[in-house]
Amino acid sequence: MATVRLENLRKTFDSGRLVAVDDLSLSVDDGEFLTVVGPSGCGKSTTLRMIAGLERPTSGSVVIGGEDVTDQHARKRDVAMVFQNYALYPHKTVMGNMEFGLRMSTDLSKEERRERVRETAEMMDIEELLEDKPSELSGGQKQRVALGRAIVREPDVFLFDEPLSNLDAKLRTTMRTEIQRLQDELDITAIYVTHDQEEAMTMGDKIAILDDGELQQTGRPTDVYDDPTNEFVGGFVGSPSMNVLDAVVDNAGTGVTLKGASADFAYELSPEYAEVLEGVEEVRMGIRPEDVRVADAGDAGIVTTVDVVEPIGSDNYLYLDLGPDFIARVDSGTTPTVGASIEITFDERDVHVFDPRTGESLTHGVAVAGSDAVTPAEAEPTAD
Repeated sequence: MATVRLENLRKTFDSGRLVAVDDLSLSVDDGEFLTVVGPSGCGKSTTLRMIAGLERPTSGSVVIGGEDVTDQHARKRDVAMVFQNYALYPHKTVMGNMEFGLRMSTDLSKEERRERVRETAEMMDIEELLEDKPSELSGGQKQRVALGRAIVREPDVFLFDEPLSNLDAKLRTTMRTEIQRLQDELDITAIYVTHDQEEAMTMGDKIAILDDGELQQTGRPTDVYDDPTNEFVGGFVGSPSMNVLDAVVDNAGTGVTLKGASADFAYELSPEYAEVLEGVEEVRMGIRPEDVRVADAGDAGIVTTVDVVEPIGSDNYLYLDLGPDFIARVDSGTTPTVGASIEITFDERDVHVFDPRTGESLTHGVAVAGSDAVTPAEAEPTAD
């Protein structure tokens, strides 16, 4: 296996008028599984194709295993790619499809090639399909063949371009587990592109989030989830999306209070925030739905009205009137009546504060001491 390093990678189309990837620098360690996620058109598949050699960068470089391969033909790069549409030859059997890459890139004898294919087919649990053609296979079987075709080549780097998008939800979960198992067993250096943020979070050792061709954040999935660097990442990672409210800052002395700019609430923050928010007047306050809870009787909280109760099995989604699609994700035993007035609260360590102009997090990396539970300020609701 090998490391992959992208240095100031840029790709434009239409004589430079369309920027698909903009100054992207990223590294993947030997044996690491990187997931790349972002909305449609963010440049993630274009990035993968540049690594594979299927697209030539406008500028920047691609380094694999310490070697600059930017100008190297795709055939000479020791990478294997698994596509969304399987890309199997319809006239060849499974054996023929899996063997084809070995014929083109190695000097193995026919029997050696077939033996390696049989070993890989056994690993993928498709050995009984070797004489079948793609038209005789189910979607899941086709994807296993596509994966097996990549594995049999034993390349330095595996590239996955949304390989599970065409599968149903149950099979997608099964194949996701299968790919993770193979990655652990083979110690694969892998880059996996997906538009599904849940897939990206659960599969990767490291996650990279792209938007509009630019890298927004990279890191361990839990770190990116817990401490997003900007509002886009905070809203894109996590389901349901992060709640975000407009707020104004009351920075009096050593205390900080966020007050609703378009909704009635006041929320007090610890002194650690005073320096970070000094001189700041307007912010966007983010809180994830799963971090919002209904306040216990007698506890101070933010007063709100329940607009919709949406049961989803183990949990209920409470749509509240604090803002557009403001959701509290609570356990299924919490079932307030629609139209009822309730009080909610949350731990201040789960609060994210963003600059409304740039979207950048003002509290990224801020360490807050204190108790586990911090309640909202006991103040008259305001609507500045």
